[in-house]
Amino acid sequence: MEAALGGFRDLRKRQYYYALKDISFDIFSGEMVGIVGHNGAGKSTLLRLLGGVGRPDQGSICINGRIGALLDLGSSFHGDLTGRENTFVSAIVCGLSRQAVLNQFDEIVEFAELADYIDNPIRTYSTGMQMRLAFAIAVHSHPDVMLVDEFLSVGDLAFQAKCLRRITELKKQGCAIVLISHSPEQIKELCDRAIWLRHGQIVAQGEPEVVLGQYQVEMHAETERRTPNCPPVKASSGILLETNQNRFGSLEAEIQAVRLQSGDKISSGDPLHIEIDYFASQPILAPVINVSITRYGDGQNCLDTNTSAMEFAIEKLNGSGTIVLELDRLDLVQGKYFVNIGLFKEHWEYAYDYHWEAYPLLITCSVNTQGTMNPPGRWRMVR
Repeated sequence: MEAALGGFRDLRKRQYYYALKDISFDIFSGEMVGIVGHNGAGKSTLLRLLGGVGRPDQGSICINGRIGALLDLGSSFHGDLTGRENTFVSAIVCGLSRQAVLNQFDEIVEFAELADYIDNPIRTYSTGMQMRLAFAIAVHSHPDVMLVDEFLSVGDLAFQAKCLRRITELKKQGCAIVLISHSPEQIKELCDRAIWLRHGQIVAQGEPEVVLGQYQVEMHAETERRTPNCPPVKASSGILLETNQNRFGSLEAEIQAVRLQSGDKISSGDPLHIEIDYFASQPILAPVINVSITRYGDGQNCLDTNTSAMEFAIEKLNGSGTIVLELDRLDLVQGKYFVNIGLFKEHWEYAYDYHWEAYPLLITCSVNTQGTMNPPGRWRMVR
């Protein structure tokens, strides 16, 4: 475009951009390595190079064994082919012989839970069904190296748990796994080592706890840097939210009011509906809204959920509006709690607006139960 607008007078490149530079690491058989970094850090580019989709301008990549990839699941399927036909095509592309696919076909279909639909055209499948089939094909190709990009976005919670078990099995069988995830908890739980990328370069690598601790400190510092010096805000509960105490964020989008529909006092087991009024002066794409409930005094986290975890995708916020979280019942023991509300940039990069310990909640209960939870239950005698 620049050349065309310039009359093709100067075709020299004016700027060179390296998505990755001076990257060097080894991953061994049976090891799982997590890659973290903000958007644009080079994580997906790294997986593409490892998978052979691209080639580095300098240096070399040496991989011993068959590569399997969980990237853009279902993107290679042909809509007019049936699930059965797409399974054979995709598995053969993954390196399996036709006989090997025949031997494992029933197992693949059973894993994907698509036995009733396998002979239907793939265009009739939902996105989740296509992703389940693609995941099943990839993990049954017996890879020596597995490249994974946010695999737990596949299917419902039950299927995600099955995917997690399968990934763990592959690791035990000696498969080397490279995982990209925006969930620090997931990397801490699954990975033996973590690598932190920033602007295409390795900042740190080593024990997940240490690397992720450094990464989260920097992300928090970035949020504080973006937090403007603004006057205190009065919440609907009547509590002043001090910028550096009970509220922080860039305020590119704001939480203007929070209402607990049942009031600030409920009985254990009652429903809880939380209304969140927001305002965005400019379009905010794919934000995440987080709601947590912490116990008064010790800050024990009793509930932590968000729109992403509950698969409620927000494409865009613009102007003012209201978002409601409806909890059918809240089975917490009697005590004092706080409701915390946060509005975050996509992939949790930093907070637009976070209200911490601003909305008190008192829970009463007729049963004196210890611990945190007070689920409905009963005792009975069995002869």
